[in-house]
Amino acid sequence: MGEQPGIVIVGAGFAGICMAVKLKEAGYHDFVILEKAGEPGGTWRDNTYPGCACDVPSHMYSFSFELNPGWSRMFAPQEEIQRYLRACADKYGVTPHIRHGRTVTALEYDDDRRSWSVTTGDGETLRANAVVSAIGALHIPKYPDIPGREAFTGPAFHSAIWDHSIDLTGKRVAVIGTGASAVQFVPQIAQRAAHLTVFQRTPPWLQPKPDFAFSPRARRLLRLPGAARALRYGIYWALETRALGFAVHPRLMKGHERMALRHLERQVPDPELRRALTPDYTIGCKRVLVSSDYYPALTRDNVSLVTDAVTEIRERSLVDATGREHPADVIVHGTGFKVVDSFTEQNILGRGGLGIQDAWKDGVEAYHGIAASGFPNLFFLLGPNTGLGHNSVVFMIESQAKYVVECLRLLSRTQARALDVRQEAQAAFNRRLRARLDPLVWNAGGCRSWYLDEHGVNRTIWPGFTFEYWARTRRVKPEDYELIY
Repeated sequence: MGEQPGIVIVGAGFAGICMAVKLKEAGYHDFVILEKAGEPGGTWRDNTYPGCACDVPSHMYSFSFELNPGWSRMFAPQEEIQRYLRACADKYGVTPHIRHGRTVTALEYDDDRRSWSVTTGDGETLRANAVVSAIGALHIPKYPDIPGREAFTGPAFHSAIWDHSIDLTGKRVAVIGTGASAVQFVPQIAQRAAHLTVFQRTPPWLQPKPDFAFSPRARRLLRLPGAARALRYGIYWALETRALGFAVHPRLMKGHERMALRHLERQVPDPELRRALTPDYTIGCKRVLVSSDYYPALTRDNVSLVTDAVTEIRERSLVDATGREHPADVIVHGTGFKVVDSFTEQNILGRGGLGIQDAWKDGVEAYHGIAASGFPNLFFLLGPNTGLGHNSVVFMIESQAKYVVECLRLLSRTQARALDVRQEAQAAFNRRLRARLDPLVWNAGGCRSWYLDEHGVNRTIWPGFTFEYWARTRRVKPEDYELIY
């Protein structure tokens, strides 16, 4: 048996660092963060593809307790966000708690000891009173199931594991996928590739990205007392209004649809290409993307858009559903992540040896997206149905971290060893959640998206305003938990 910290946090991205800061703030210092990589940052460490940047304004995509008046742009690039996270870890004394190169392979609850065994890839086992899973949802790359994928003889990689040793200059590059990552890296590689072929399954709804650099003078002004806070509030409420179409009724998305169609018309003069890029589903049903250089990239002479599915990959080409062969030297998979699977593929055993897969055999669910019945003192950050389509998930992370601290305080007050959310409380919460979600745009919008599981149920998105979630998670209801002594 190795270390025996009071609390184990898994992952040192936004969620893990925030949880650590909130623990220290509340007086809990006996914890470690187990991080699989050699440095913190999570998704902002792993994703280094050309053009990688935030698609939420920087002043909102940051911690409320650590505003950064020095952001270089309205939408900060990847390197800058990772630097910010490293600086936060250092400033708040989190860095000494991080154990790098420690991949968690199993979590097992001991009913007799009322504690968790946490096993890592190097064979070590830690024992902890509580575990916080802060691994996020966007970390398991998803590859398309296309016959012949292994037959390709050139370089092929996922955008989340970008191979920087490959120079794309003068190469014939094929990109599979047109999601949030692709709309950022396609414009970058279009400038270098001899020819770029973009394979699009479903066109995304795309709105202009109001990005700009902050001048030195603007950054100085933002350092004035209250200035950065005022800007953050303004951005928060501007983004929150977008939830009306998500949380109230899809018809309220019409204004966003008109904006996206005007953007498409302005940037793509060719009517045939414009038709191919026009979605046929309700805006918001899939993630709404922001870019001002993706459409222009597709109009370049050296770029082709293919809307027929890829049916086969050969040694140096891709074949589409019409039988056309598209030569390629390099393939980039911009095909997203296994989101729901990021929960169900974990090796977790709860009370009485209950496996997480058995607990979730009818679908992934949790109470407030944080606690799962049968798994005492195990907390999820950015768990089921806490993702957003309209605002910053960092806001959600902060609400969840504070809720976890309140759970720990409840244990301290009652002298209980553990708490386990009651099945009836979890079921009632998720019934209300489903009743809100099912009539809304994600299920009624006419599209398939990574928000939905294999049964077509949205297990990913929070169906309301973020201030609602904040209000619901401000206090723990003791009656919703079983206290274990």
